[in-house]
Order: sequence, then C-alpha cells, then structure tokens
Amino acid sequence: MTLHLYDTLTRSTRPFQPLKPGHASIYLCGATPQSQPHIGHVRSGVAFDILRRWLLAKGLDVAFVRNVTDIDDKILNKAAEHHRPWWEWVSRFEREFTRAYDTLGVLPPSVEPRATGHVTQMVDYMRRLIERGFAYAAEGSVYFDVAAWDAAEGSDYGALSGNKLENMEQGEPDAPGKRSAADFALWKAAKPGEPSWPTPWGPGRPGWHLECSAMSTWYLGPEFDIHCGGLDLQFPHHENEQAQSHAVGDGFARYWLHNHWVTMSGEKMSKSLGNVLSVPHILKLVRPVELRYYLGSAHYRSVLEYSEEALQEAAQGYRRIEDFLRRAQEVCGAIETGECSAEFVTAMDDDLAVPRALAAIHNAVRAGNGQLAAGDMAAARGPAASVRAMAGVLGVDPLDEHWRESDGGRDEAATEALDVLVTAELERRDAARKNKDFALADAVRDRLAQAGITVVDTADGPRWELAQG
Repeated sequence: MTLHLYDTLTRSTRPFQPLKPGHASIYLCGATPQSQPHIGHVRSGVAFDILRRWLLAKGLDVAFVRNVTDIDDKILNKAAEHHRPWWEWVSRFEREFTRAYDTLGVLPPSVEPRATGHVTQMVDYMRRLIERGFAYAAEGSVYFDVAAWDAAEGSDYGALSGNKLENMEQGEPDAPGKRSAADFALWKAAKPGEPSWPTPWGPGRPGWHLECSAMSTWYLGPEFDIHCGGLDLQFPHHENEQAQSHAVGDGFARYWLHNHWVTMSGEKMSKSLGNVLSVPHILKLVRPVELRYYLGSAHYRSVLEYSEEALQEAAQGYRRIEDFLRRAQEVCGAIETGECSAEFVTAMDDDLAVPRALAAIHNAVRAGNGQLAAGDMAAARGPAASVRAMAGVLGVDPLDEHWRESDGGRDEAATEALDVLVTAELERRDAARKNKDFALADAVRDRLAQAGITVVDTADGPRWELAQG
C-alpha cells in the first residue's frame, strides 16, 4: 500500500501495512461527556473520520471503534455540582456529542462502547496483570506497578511520550497502600455517594487508562492497526494504555496517530482557560459543512489557530467548491462521483496531507469553471466528477445526501420558490434593458442586491446566487 502515516511511537512516517490484508482496525479515544462539546473536541472526530474515509476509498474494510468514557472524576464532580445523578448528566452530554458528530458528517463508528458496559473485561485484564506481577491490590483499589514493568524485559515505558520515569507525574494523589507515586490506578475503591461495581478486590469504579485497553482489545483483538486521539492524551493516557497492554502480553496498537489542538491566542482550547467555543455557537456563524471544512483543512498534526476570520475564509473556500458543482449540475445534469486526481492521491497518501489535497480540489474547480465559461459542458463533467470524489473523501461533497438534508444546508424547496421570484425579476430587468429603460433595470438589480441576491451576467444569460456573508 502507498499510504504512509506518521507513527508517534517511532517518531517516523511509516508505510501503512494492515495487520490483516484488506482490513484496517482503528480505535479512537472518544468523548468524556461532562459538558457541551467544543470545536477542540470534535476536531479529533473530523480528522480521523478523514483517515477512515481514505482507507475506505482505497478499498479497505474498516472496523472503527470510538469509545465513550461515561464514568470519570470530572463527570462525577460536574454532576454533583449541578445536583444531578451522574448517569443522567453523562447521558445528556453524550447525546450532545453524538449530535455534534452527526451534524458535522462524521460517519458513525462500527461500535461505540461505554466504559460502564465493560467492567467484566476490565476485571479480566486486572486479573491477568496481577498474575504476571505487574499490578497489585491495595485497600480495595488496584494499581499498575510501574517500577515492576519498567524493570521487565521488553518494557518500553516512556517510549510513546518520550518521558523518563523519574520525571513522570501521573496526576493521581497518593492513596493508602499505593507503593509509588508513579503507579496509576486500574481500579478505584468505592467511595460514599459514588457509583461502584463488584470485583474480587472490592467494589469500586474503573480507572481511566484501563477502560480503553479493555475495550479496544475486546472489539479489535489483542493486536490491531491504529490507535488515535488528541495530542493531550499522549501522556499519561496513551502511555499507560500501552504499558498495561504490553505488560499483559498484548501486541496492542501497531501505529499511534495524534491530532494537534485547536488554539486561541496560542493557548489550547479548554474549559479551564475559559475560551471554549461550542459547536452550537459556531454553527450560528457558518453552516455545518463549512465548519467541517474548516476543522479538516489544516494538517491533522498541525495546530489549528481559531479566529472568526480564518473560519469565514475556510467557509468561502468551501463555497467555491459548492458553487462550481451546483453550476455544473445545472448545466450538465446529474454529476456522478468520479476518480480522485493523482495530485490528490499523492497528498493523501503522504500522512493525510489535507492542505495539499484541498489545493488539488481547487485546481480541478478552476479547470472546471474555465470549461463551463467556454461552454464545453462535456469537458466540465470530468473535473466535476473528480471534485465530488475528492471532496467526498474529506467529507465535504456538496452534492452528498447528508448535506442536502442537513438542517444547516440550503433548503431546496425554499430555493426553488425563490428561483421563481428572482427569475421573474430578471425577466423584468431584461425587458427594461431592451426598452432602454436603464433606470428600471438598475433599480431591479439594486433591489435584488439589497435582498442579498447577487446577479452575474454570463454568455448564457444572468445567473443569480445568494450573497455570502
């Protein structure tokens, strides 16, 4: 396969060779639904949806697992803060995340497991780790023994994040029976007022890192192709996932992919910084497909610095693609999906170089617009079909059914009704011109402009479109 991906573990761009020919297995760390999703959260969903779509376009069968962490300190704290049951709180925001993913055209995962539904698998994982000498029970909790694993043959602790053991901070307070500050909780002993599940070591709830190892290997097997997620998960979450999985004897992920952050004024978007931009808020500024185009437009490993100007610039870039395909469809009839250009394929095979892939799309748009302007409708079909294919890989094909039916998309019935009214005005303008009544012709044009309608005179007659704000 010609696809190359940057692997965080080896710090290199490697040829992607799936474990099983013709099949790709992917695990994405999904949401911890504690509050409304912001665009920093959903960038990961969009970035790895593009990876999945490219693998599908290359003919692979893709198993895509995206989990939900539905039990967590932050969830419990937020629910208590608002005097709501934890399960109600997490369910509410899980729906918000699902709605955001769906609105932005992110394909549904093959399966979306919840942590609380996989306690049985976690208990088995802990049992195996204890038997191998890499975990221990203490005061109803179970901890991963970092020192024991670090001293073991084949240990690679710290390799994923590049951290040295003596410099690592788990962010977990010391607890009774915990042997070292470096050890992390696989299972947390029950506390009054908190949910708990029974285990051989006492009731309690899962540790964050254990959840993903148990769920990913349950669905994808002890070794799978790609583990992905946000850069902020590299340590401690992914480092600890890999450690416990390798310690238990699983091959685990063969490639690690991490997307970079969305930032504002150079700072990572987060609730603690107070610079959160929720998906519903941004969708007051642009349509869902335009937000998706924006979130996917930078290379997934690059920082995406948010500004409203950058958002609107991306929206305009999308509209150029949309306007070309709609014009092509108007004059050429239905446009079927064609083949991606060689330029696009080369870009996507180079670690999903979306900025170069978008350049290939806009090159095809310019070529197609030139052919439409020259009246060569047969020739324009080729670029239009190719643009559909390439935009589809990025999840932003304007003619895709999802965007036609999207609440944020153009209402076709309303557009058709408006077309009747505008066409009548344009006929009135044309008649005024023929009668040399230029004042009336200008008045019609100005009235349409005030209504937000732009008129473009072409060799085939006037064409109108809604002005883009």
